Amino acid sequence: MLTRRREFLERIALGGLGAAALGALDVVSIEAQGPAARLWDLTWVKRLNGKHRAIFDIPAIEDGYGVWRAVLWRKQYAAVFGLQEAQMNTVLNIRHDGIALVLNQDFWREYDLASQWAVKDPVTRRATMRNPILDRTGPNALPPEYEDFTLEKVMAGGAIVLACSMALRDCAEVVSQRDRVSKAEADKKVRAMIHPGVILQPSGIFSAVLAQEHGCAYVRAS
Repeated sequence: MLTRRREFLERIALGGLGAAALGALDVVSIEAQGPAARLWDLTWVKRLNGKHRAIFDIPAIEDGYGVWRAVLWRKQYAAVFGLQEAQMNTVLNIRHDGIALVLNQDFWREYDLASQWAVKDPVTRRATMRNPILDRTGPNALPPEYEDFTLEKVMAGGAIVLACSMALRDCAEVVSQRDRVSKAEADKKVRAMIHPGVILQPSGIFSAVLAQEHGCAYVRAS
């Protein structure tokens, strides 16, 4: 992944237009005010109404353990405090080199990047060419005690999953180079491979700050 290039772009964005857009947000009403606000879905903050709220920052694939840690928090809080998991607000902030976790198995299979990342199945600890936290059914099913440790299940339980649009550009660049297509066409293809329900945000930095401004505890999950 082109991390150095993206880190530079993030610094530029937050120092220029990105900072201006952040400053224009009304974090009380969260009604879009900035010049780029109409491009982004910020309605997820209105779902942050539980007593217990946390944003799990996932900047690395790490075999999917960032997602597992978010699930573990929900389960432990539910067990210790006698809560329903739906009473808690769980936000997953998937960004940086972790961005491929929001992309479907077609992307993982077609672009064969799991070998470059040396991804392992979180249960078997064997090398895998699949997204380790999506589509764990059939021969890829998780053991019963871990069956809820997937992106689909955590979202079905009410979790909010955010994805960094800047990091997604790196995936689009891979597609552009390998398919020999324009960056615009590659971007369109990658966006079509995002798991349904994942919400793109201006950047992972933007998401992390906005969630904390709305009462989420910050957890570095990977």
